[in-house]
Amino acid sequence: METRYCSDKRISRSVTLGLAVLAAGWAAAGAAQPAAWTPEKAVELIAPSGPGGGTDRTARLILKIWQDKRFLEVPAGVVNKPGGGGAVSLAYLKQHTADPHFLQVAPALLLTNHISGRSPHHYTDFTPLALLNSEYVGFAVKADSPIKTIHDLSARLRQDASAVSIAVGTSLGGANHIAAALVARAGGGDMKKLKTVVFKSSAESMVAVLGGHVDVVASSASLILPHFKSGAVRILAMSAPKRVSGVLATVPTLKEQQIDAVVDNFRLLIGVSDLQPAQVAYWDGVMARLTQSDEWRTNLERNLWENTYMNSRDTRKYLDAQYPELKEILTELGMVKAAK
Repeated sequence: METRYCSDKRISRSVTLGLAVLAAGWAAAGAAQPAAWTPEKAVELIAPSGPGGGTDRTARLILKIWQDKRFLEVPAGVVNKPGGGGAVSLAYLKQHTADPHFLQVAPALLLTNHISGRSPHHYTDFTPLALLNSEYVGFAVKADSPIKTIHDLSARLRQDASAVSIAVGTSLGGANHIAAALVARAGGGDMKKLKTVVFKSSAESMVAVLGGHVDVVASSASLILPHFKSGAVRILAMSAPKRVSGVLATVPTLKEQQIDAVVDNFRLLIGVSDLQPAQVAYWDGVMARLTQSDEWRTNLERNLWENTYMNSRDTRKYLDAQYPELKEILTELGMVKAAK
């Protein structure tokens, strides 16, 4: 057996050469990685509702935290683009091809309006950047209503779904309408025959039930809450997966009352379709920090919004799962006309 020896100088030269090769490799690898991106001009945060609407309030909360925490190094502002059930704002967003400085807060209508044929914009036409929060639907009646429980409502809908008027805000096919339809179906009623009265806003639908013009309102919890506190309305159920915390902790969910339905009126942050990985990564980082802030969490609790944050990748998976489920319900309602 032959044994070879190396001098210290040869070892030193070998180590030096090896380190040089590694350094060159690291440099090449670094050059192959996309450079970090940061905004280069003012950021526009688009809200598809007018001032005071749910998406507007969410957008303005995001903007305030961005500014208070100095998460952005460029100016930012909220731009309201209401109309067409969100179609106006989506068309505006799509005009800004490949521009990561234009973002939009979008509700679940991003999916349901396409399924029902009301909007040509599919959720895959955009880049999902974050699932922001969820707001669940409450069923409320006047305090003196003969409808005392969700089972009373279900029984009436089973006998004649058109005999009970249910107020919803904004549009047919939205979360409020879907929640009402699922209650009817669970009790054996014909969801297609629901007497659904649509108002321009959920606030107007609350006024209608308080005035006795409709029997029931299906609305977001935050809008029902003040009237619940005053004793003007009674809340029959919430469409949440578990009881809502705080003042509404006494209100049972639909599932607790043997109605297997959870309806989530979620809100998203989206951008244009052709964002670069480094741009998506930047907004992932900003929104992760924002949703972990005390100010975000405090405002969610105040508005009865659930903190359901997901990053860009997980939000896309969530939408991929939600779309066929919503399509199935809207198909049963007879509302699918031009879905793909």
